[in-house]
Amino acid sequence: MSNRKYTVEFKAEAIKQVTERGYKVREVSERLGISTKSLYLWLRLARRGNGKHSQGEDSELREEIVRLKSELKRAEEERDILKKAAAYFAKESR
Repeated sequence: MSNRKYTVEFKAEAIKQVTERGYKVREVSERLGISTKSLYLWLRLARRGNGKHSQGEDSELREEIVRLKSELKRAEEERDILKKAAAYFAKESR
């Protein structure tokens, strides 16, 4: 049994092939190389969510928020250092 992780986009496309394009679950699962059990689970979660984010998407969003906050903090620190350096060099050139 494989513990592969699939992207949200991959899951959404697999679900779309069943729900919107009318393919059978077995056909889609064979074509994409996933188990029918996984695809049925994704379908059930998608129906339960009714357009809301799934738990996987929520955790991905949280990770993205943490990454962006960290990046923002670093950029603000760099900005503050550059401000101090500019003020120092402006004072030295007088």
